[in-house]
Amino acid sequence: MAENLKNLVQSAAKVFAVLRAFDAAAPQLTISEVAGRAGLDRGTAFRLIHTLVSLDYLCPVPGTKRFRLTLKCLELGFLALSSQDLRTHATPLLLDRIPAVADAGSLGMLDGADVVYLERVNAGTARGDVDRRPGRRIRAYGAALGHAQLAFLPEERQIAILESTERVKLSERTLTDLDALIERLRQVRAQGYAVSDGENAYGLQTVAAPVFDPSGVPVAGVSFTIDSGRMPLDAFVALARPEALLVAEELTRALRNSAGTISVGSIR
Repeated sequence: MAENLKNLVQSAAKVFAVLRAFDAAAPQLTISEVAGRAGLDRGTAFRLIHTLVSLDYLCPVPGTKRFRLTLKCLELGFLALSSQDLRTHATPLLLDRIPAVADAGSLGMLDGADVVYLERVNAGTARGDVDRRPGRRIRAYGAALGHAQLAFLPEERQIAILESTERVKLSERTLTDLDALIERLRQVRAQGYAVSDGENAYGLQTVAAPVFDPSGVPVAGVSFTIDSGRMPLDAFVALARPEALLVAEELTRALRNSAGTISVGSIR
């Protein structure tokens, strides 16, 4: 926002500062308390509070000098969150980072021993031998998207999934040994993201991060992929890791804030 301060409407920013002054620890506040928490003078807080009361976003608490949020505040975000599935929310976040961060961005979910692609956006550089359209499946053991989700399941569940399918080399770099895969998943869990360097398809590098439901269970993953000729792996990880984590965090937050009304998506 720093470079666009001339475009900032201060009065609008102050309205949201008033609304954000209320939280679970302080659901009812006086005008002075709102002013202090929002960083406003008391006169400004007074006028904004009464404006929000007239619009039904705040209401006075009977018998006190305090105010609280009304249920109408849910309309500010609830409808936008609940009217769409996770794929719809993920698509613009992936598109925003293609091609600046990667050649392709994906959203996928575990289905047994597979990862099913729910969304795939490309920068017009899709390889003919790699089909990642929505509905396509890849084996979770050989993909960063799979590792990013498997790593956050209980280890006994990881083993059951990995042992439920034949593990063949998808490239000369694919890990197929069970002990090696479990060790890789422990590393992924510790660092919070997964990296693949040609393990799923030769010449492709991928960084993936998990998306969690409100109970902390991985329900999807996001990934960014480039052709290895674009940049060295270390440089790509440095560029893509924070972006993958940001997108995954935003989708996790959307699932948490939607009170279960956002569906992860359907398997085609």
